[in-house]
Amino acid sequence: MNHLRIATYDVTKGTSKDVCELVLAAGGMRDIFASQAGFQAYSLIEVDPVTIISISVWETHDEAEGAVRAAAEWVAGNLDGRIHRTSNQVGDAMFWEGVAK
Repeated sequence: MNHLRIATYDVTKGTSKDVCELVLAAGGMRDIFASQAGFQAYSLIEVDPVTIISISVWETHDEAEGAVRAAAEWVAGNLDGRIHRTSNQVGDAMFWEGVAK
């Protein structure tokens, strides 16, 4: 079973592309998540010009909960004033199907 952390943010300064560049930079959120135990996958999704969704996948529910804290700390230190979190959930996938490419 996969465990997911899903957070929605409003971009309040700059663009979603700007946010993505910081997430992917050395020491960015991608690196933070990848260094955590149980990390499986991560994606940043642009819904519209001011809305982005962060989805990360973890081996256990507790590891997904840990990602909430890790993300909050990184965002506060690196994206303060650029984005505002509007929702955050951790859930357990009832099924996960497909082929990753």
